[in-house]
Amino acid sequence: MKVIEILKLNRELLNICRAVGIRMDDVRYIELYNDYNRLLAEGEKTSYIVAALAEKYGVCERTVYDLIRRFKADCNLLAEE
Repeated sequence: MKVIEILKLNRELLNICRAVGIRMDDVRYIELYNDYNRLLAEGEKTSYIVAALAEKYGVCERTVYDLIRRFKADCNLLAEE
């Protein structure tokens, strides 16, 4: 299958994602966000969670904070930025 074929199959969804400000690279961090929610539900402090996830996923703490902010955001708010 060619790249253009995949793009054509998913054109509508990809256009919606782009329009509301979703970054395609963020798909890599879905598990990070799932881990964040699990640790938060277990009562861990946010600063500890961020440090642990930054180390586990090999990103800086600022990136983890940014991902959490983006993933929590309402899609309509992202489109306005």
